[in-house]
Amino acid sequence: MKLTLAEPRYLKESINVISELVTEAKFKINSNGIELVAMDPANVAMVIFKLLSSCFVEYDVQEELEIGVNLSSFRQILRRAKSEDILTLEVVDQNKLTLILKSRTTRKFSIPVLKMEEKDQKIPELAFPVIVETYTNVLAEAIEDIGIVSESISFTCEADKLNIAGEGNMSKAQVEIIQDEDTKISNDNHESVRSKYSIEYLKKMVGGSKISERVTLLMDKDYPMRLDFKEVDKVQLSFILAPRVED
Repeated sequence: MKLTLAEPRYLKESINVISELVTEAKFKINSNGIELVAMDPANVAMVIFKLLSSCFVEYDVQEELEIGVNLSSFRQILRRAKSEDILTLEVVDQNKLTLILKSRTTRKFSIPVLKMEEKDQKIPELAFPVIVETYTNVLAEAIEDIGIVSESISFTCEADKLNIAGEGNMSKAQVEIIQDEDTKISNDNHESVRSKYSIEYLKKMVGGSKISERVTLLMDKDYPMRLDFKEVDKVQLSFILAPRVED
């Protein structure tokens, strides 16, 4: 296996976010690209990652591979990748993943391939009546605002607006996102839909803004939320987050 990326940031930024939620991961590498589906240790959040073969300038995969790696080690190496670097990933034997960073110098790193016995994670089939598409910085800023006062965050979607709110002790915060040329809101329920989530997880997930300037948010009442960050023909990074159900 030999894979070469002229734009390493798509892999670098994705792993940076994923490693905040998952410590070890098993990547599937096939003719379509690199894929990962993993749960965080608390089983609160799922990560879905695809780096498409069309994102690579060289993509040589003779047969489908499964590679387990420690994401902290993987992230530390990828952080050394500069914008001018060309990144090559190689598996010469089944025990090591080699990363080569090439620009004015050639730097080579190797990390062990882990044997991971756990069963494959399956992406749940979820139906979402509420779909909000907006700029990633709009959502990221709203989550940061609510995080000042609260550890949980509620999303309430009406016909043409999304209210994001939180409260703690004596403080409250609220952000209203209305439908306009930058934000599209669809609510098939045709009534107010509200759900609450952990702000700690959402703060990590909106790191996906580093790979895409647009985000799609999908939700329902007291139901998992899904966040999708995509760059066409390059990368998809998605998260599914369990709700905090109130008594």
